Formats: sequence, C-alpha cells, structure tokens
Amino acid sequence: MHQEAAERRQIALSYHAAMSLFETIENTVRALTLYVSAGVEGIAGIVVALGILEATLRAGHAFLRSSRLESADTLVLRLRLGRWLAIALEFLLAADILRTAVAPTWNDIGQLAAIATIRTLLNYFLEREIESGERQAKSATA
Repeated sequence: MHQEAAERRQIALSYHAAMSLFETIENTVRALTLYVSAGVEGIAGIVVALGILEATLRAGHAFLRSSRLESADTLVLRLRLGRWLAIALEFLLAADILRTAVAPTWNDIGQLAAIATIRTLLNYFLEREIESGERQAKSATA
C-alpha cells in the first residue's frame, strides 16, 4: 500500500515536470514568434521609409528638371510609391499571421483577423490602382 502511494506520487511528479517543460517551451515559442512579428513590422516600416525617400528624391529631381511636375512624372511617382506600400502591406500581413498563430484569446484572434482583413483589402485596391496606372502609362507612351 505504501509503495503504491509512492508510485502515484512519482507519476504525479513526472506529469507535473512534463507539463512544466511543455509550458516553458510553449512560452518560449510564443515569445520568439512575437519578437519575429515585431521585427517583420519593423521591416515594413523601413520599406515605407525607403519608398517615401525614393518618391521625395524623384519628385525633387523632376521638379528641379522642369520647375513643375508633369502628369507622367506624377503617375510614375505614384506607381513606384504604391509598389513600396504594397510590399510593406505584405510584410504587415505576415506579421499579423505570426501574431495570430500565438494569439491567446478569441478576442485577440478577432482583432488580428479584422486588421488582416483591412490590410488585405488595402493591398488589393492598391494593386488594382497600380495596374490601372501602369495601363495608363503604357497607353500614354504608345
């Protein structure tokens, strides 16, 4: 009887040790995923900054060249900036997907789903605008 109780205690201790190890691994993976997600969001910010920098430099160059921006110059600037923004939105969507993978509550998952939906729609309409602008630029040069 005494040995049976000791065996039960040993099993319980083994179970608790295994669960503690599992929770430690789970928390580590969650933390790493959130760090990666934050890094991906940082990359998106850098992509936007680079796009703005390029657009500013190109606009300045075009303005200095002709003292006013032509509609063709403006269209090219908009298209190039739009591409940068579309890439940044893709990075932000990737960060949302990472955060959804480790979201602890249904409320968090719902918020992330709403944000991801908005970003996906923004990207969709931005891509349509870019395609339309490219068609317009091609017809203007033809």
